[in-house]
This record gives sequence, C-alpha cells and structure tokens, in this order.
Amino acid sequence: VQLQASGGGMVQAGDSLRLSCTASGRSFSSGIMGWFRQVPGKEREFVASLDSWTKRTGYGDSVKGRFIISRDNAKTTMYLQMNRLKPEDTAVYYCALRDGRIIASAQDRAGSFDYWGQGTQVTVSS
Repeated sequence: VQLQASGGGMVQAGDSLRLSCTASGRSFSSGIMGWFRQVPGKEREFVASLDSWTKRTGYGDSVKGRFIISRDNAKTTMYLQMNRLKPEDTAVYYCALRDGRIIASAQDRAGSFDYWGQGTQVTVSS
C-alpha cells in the first residue's frame, strides 16, 4: 500500500487549504485514517484521525475547530480541510492509514499507523 499526499503550498494567515491523500492497492473503506505534521527538529505531531468503523473523528488541540478530516463517498481519497491557517501550522503534513481497529485513545499516536504518505509542505506566512 502506498499513500500519496498532495495539496500543500504557500498561503497567508487566515487562508484555507485542502490536502488530499490517495492510496494505491487499497481504498479508505476500512481502517483508521490520520493526518500528522512535522517541523524540523520536532517530533511528528498528531493533527486528525477518522475511524472508518465508528465514524469518530479526533483532532489535535491546536487544530480543533479549524481543521476537518473526511473521505469521499467513493472512499478513494481522504482529505484534510484546513481553515483559518496560522503561521504555526507551517509543517510537512503526512497522511497515514492503519488496517485494523484500535481504541480511540491510541488513534493519535504515530506508532499506531501502518502506512504513511511522503508528506506535503504547507507554509503559512503572516
């Protein structure tokens, strides 16, 4: 399974951006979907997750109320809608996927995911 993230770019504070992630060899009809981000010198940070079985979504504290994780009806693409972007949102964003079920409290851990995309850069200027 290979994940491909896209949609990153350079925007100004307050703008919106939508990231996409597609998978080869698998759909998003089942599994735990996730988005993480990372800046140089820091650990990978949880952004959002979507549990395909329970439909539960989870968000990191810094993005709650601004970002939305979703997938399309065909379940071939997952998205991260990012609104009211801030300079501190600047990072490389990674999509991730886990095959099996896992408790909600573990869905914000990078180690819980089986597959990762290559990352897409998001830069927010003030």
